[in-house]
Amino acid sequence: MKKIYVFGDRVKRANYVAAIEAWGGEAVVSTDVSQADACSGLLLPGGADIDPGIYGAENLGSRGIDRALDETELALVEKFVQAERPILGICRGLQILNVAFGGDMIQDLPTASTHCWEESTGDKRHLVTAGRDSFLQDLYGRSFPVNSAHHQGAGKIPPSLRVAAVSEDGVVEALELPQKHIYAVQWHPERMALCHARSDTVDGGKIFRFFISLL
Repeated sequence: MKKIYVFGDRVKRANYVAAIEAWGGEAVVSTDVSQADACSGLLLPGGADIDPGIYGAENLGSRGIDRALDETELALVEKFVQAERPILGICRGLQILNVAFGGDMIQDLPTASTHCWEESTGDKRHLVTAGRDSFLQDLYGRSFPVNSAHHQGAGKIPPSLRVAAVSEDGVVEALELPQKHIYAVQWHPERMALCHARSDTVDGGKIFRFFISLL
């Protein structure tokens, strides 16, 4: 069984666990980072905003900051990159990867209302366009609908990462570094698959199947 490490609490990560295990992986969910050593891949899940101080900015709209979590996940990225083990970033996970490689964040998108989760509506939905020859084009074609639950977006993109998809308003929606098997999406594919599958978006399960195939 291919083991994928996810930092956190297993109950709170239940949707990720279900998606990983539906497509042949074993989810190792723990706050004991030593357990990552036995894992073939790393999944960086969604969550709150990154401390802007990490990328050299003042707080201009970031919320729910947990500096210890940021530093733990950044250290995990470094560990898995050095070991040349695949990484999948989801929502906040994309943002962690962008910062880890030297990028920064737009702390409150001008078009946040079209992207962020709201209690009355839940996840938003919008179209994204995949980059030519990106992993997403192979999975879904050039343009396709996804869910959305974020108010921040990747700002400066480091040279080592390639933009793999953008939304209609120009927000970066996916990043990739194929040579290192690093991939990230700004949406939540675990909420577009299995019992959370939606008729108005593509099947998020394809992303998990793709990632697990790399391990």
